[in-house]
Amino acid sequence: MADKMLQGKVAVVGAGAKNLGGLISRTLGADGASIVVHYHSASTKTPADETVRAVEASGGKAFAMQGDLTKVEHVVKLFDETIKRYGRLDIAVNTVGKVLKKPFIETTEKDYDEMFAINAKAAYFFIQEAGKRMNEGGKIITILTSLLAAFTGLYSTYAGSKASVEHFTRAAAKEFGPRGISVTSVAPGPMDTPFFYPAESPEAVAYHKSQSMNGKLTDISDIVPIVKFLATDGWWITGQTIFANGGYTTR
Repeated sequence: MADKMLQGKVAVVGAGAKNLGGLISRTLGADGASIVVHYHSASTKTPADETVRAVEASGGKAFAMQGDLTKVEHVVKLFDETIKRYGRLDIAVNTVGKVLKKPFIETTEKDYDEMFAINAKAAYFFIQEAGKRMNEGGKIITILTSLLAAFTGLYSTYAGSKASVEHFTRAAAKEFGPRGISVTSVAPGPMDTPFFYPAESPEAVAYHKSQSMNGKLTDISDIVPIVKFLATDGWWITGQTIFANGGYTTR
């Protein structure tokens, strides 16, 4: 049986500075894990540093590291630095992602390449590099989207690029399973964060809200306990995508 405690574990959180990633970093850190807070752009350095301070204030250890995870060398550097600083890796959570809402016939090659780089390529090599270094009994978790279970237009590159990660998850779970490593995905509904609103009109926001059981968007606090569960007591779940969305979609 895997060690289900977070105390003494090391966790890398991709896009771990703010919003969902920030709350995951703070929660795992407060429960005893040492945290690597990845952030992408210089504009996110301040919230990354604030998240590090929050983890340290709760008694944990953390450091922040910048990198463009669409570049494999940056993914390698992130995990290399983790091992250099902490000597081990137990948990890897990837919340990196980008939304594009655009008609199929208006989507450009540049749009396609950017969305698949951020949502699929970065996820693939995040899982790969984590799997190379992870201790036995480790956990790899990727944040996807509940649109994977929707029959809708306008999100072809967003949902399409996220869909590939479901297979990456299953393949890695099967290959890493002999080492006791679980590989899972969580698919939230539309989340009430700044990540969501730029792509949506007020009418679309109202529609998304209307599709959940209580007429609200998913809150990041609805998702973090599921991530924590998968990183601890839920270790026996692997190769799965968990839809957590208040009934927004089902599959």
